[in-house]
Formats: sequence, structure tokens, C-alpha cells
Amino acid sequence: MLKHLTFVSMVALFGLGSSAQLPAKAQALTPHVLQIETKQLEGIGVTLLQESLQLAQLQQYDLALPRVALASQLIPQNPEVWSLLGGLYLQTNETDRGIEALLRSHQLDAKNTSVLFALGSAYFQKGNYNSSVNYLTKGLAIKPDVPGALFDLGNAYLMLRRYDEAVTQYRKAMVQDPKFWPAINNVGLVEYERGQLDAAVRSWRKAADLDPKAAEPRLAIAVALYKKGDREQGLALGEAAIELDSRYADLKFLKDNLWGDRLMQDAKVFLETPRMKASIAQTRGNAPTRERAAE
Repeated sequence: MLKHLTFVSMVALFGLGSSAQLPAKAQALTPHVLQIETKQLEGIGVTLLQESLQLAQLQQYDLALPRVALASQLIPQNPEVWSLLGGLYLQTNETDRGIEALLRSHQLDAKNTSVLFALGSAYFQKGNYNSSVNYLTKGLAIKPDVPGALFDLGNAYLMLRRYDEAVTQYRKAMVQDPKFWPAINNVGLVEYERGQLDAAVRSWRKAADLDPKAAEPRLAIAVALYKKGDREQGLALGEAAIELDSRYADLKFLKDNLWGDRLMQDAKVFLETPRMKASIAQTRGNAPTRERAAE
């Protein structure tokens, strides 16, 4: 840790003394170095951390990031500063740097569940599902009633094809929040991959009932109905789902939302039907205006 800054360093870092009078070259003065004690440096670090928190809350990440990065150098033993730095890196899609900072925070405070959950999410983004399970499980051992973390753990198990464990975590999330429709929706994803089409449709109907604007469970129902032979109802529901959110017409987007191999194969067939292709083309023709308005 730095124990003091010279006057020149102060100018460089904080813009101080830009108009200070300098002694003439002929003057033989004893050099004077302005020193800042450790406590003063820590005070500056805390102030920068507080400013970064406020900026992060306003989603001004480009302003918050350099401040908290400097704060991490001034108060490197503060776990909160590393936690915020890691979170900001994740927000700006710098996942590796985010993980590095979060691990530093975890080393300083092993019981911080927010950091453990963030690490679980970050490793999931990296496709390292075993590490995701590891950190999410550690966090839930300390704080077991967080629906979002239970859902994330279910998703990690889903990607590992550990379906029983995935459903267990989704159901725990539903107990904590009965209106948490994504968990119900993902139970349907598991059921479909297991060939339990009727059970999957029931789960997706429950999810759709909880949110009238949720496109995903509606499209999933549409694909399942079409697969089962109820093509007219499936196509009508599919058109309505795409009208709600045209992103679900993109197979990559469906894959990113954890649709499994069986459901993806059936969705591809469904979305390539002439009626759905026409509906998608019409919806996307109107989509840019609506998307700009939503932004």
C-alpha cells in the first residue's frame, strides 16, 4: 500500500496545484514533499467508492468504473470495493476481469453471499457450469431463500443435464416466490426434454397465466401443440407470442434461453412453416419502431 504521494503525484491524480508558484532555478531551496498519510488515502478511497456506488445505481457505469478502479488501489483490503469493481466489469461484459475482482472480494470476505451469487452467475456466462454450481451452492448454504439464486442454480444443473436437481431448485424458487414464472417455465423445459409433452404444456400454461406479456411460455406451448398435431391452435398461439416479443423467432435467442435439443429441433420446424415465416416477417417489419420506443 502507498503510504504517501508526492506533490507531483497529487497533481497528476487529482489535478491539484496547477497554478502553484515554482521556485526560480537559481534558488537553492530544500525540496519539500507533501505527504498524504495512509488514513487520508483511505479516506479518498472511501469517497471514491461511495461516488462509484451512486453512479452505478444510476447505471453510469463508464463514470463509476474508473473511480472504483482507483479506489481498489487506495483501499485494497476493502472487500466492498472489489465486489463493486467486479460487478461493474460484469455489467460492461468484461467477464474475466469481473471474476478476478470478485474472487479478490471473496478472499477478503468469504461469507458475502452477493459475491458468491455473482461469481455463480459469471461462471455460468463463461459456460463453466460446475464452478457456477459450486459458488451458487456456497451462497445458498448461507442464505437459502433467494429465488434468483435458486433459479440460477437450477439453470446450471439444467446445462449439466442434471435434470432432477434442476427441477428441485426451480421448485424451491417457486416456494419462495409463487409468482416467479421463469422457474415454472424452466420446469417445462426439463419436462419437454424428457418427452413429457403434456406436463410441459401444463407448466408453460401456469407460467403464461402469471404474466400476460410473457412470450416464451406461449411460444413453447405453440411448438408443443404443433408437435402434438394441434397445428391450427399452435400456429395461432405462435403468432401471438412473436407479436409479444419478436426475439423469440430467433433460434439463437431460444438457445440462449436454455431451450434444449428436443425443443429446439421442434421449434425450428415450427418457425419455418410458411405461416410463421410470414408472421415473423410482418412482425419484424414493424419491430424497429417499437424497439426504439422501448429503449
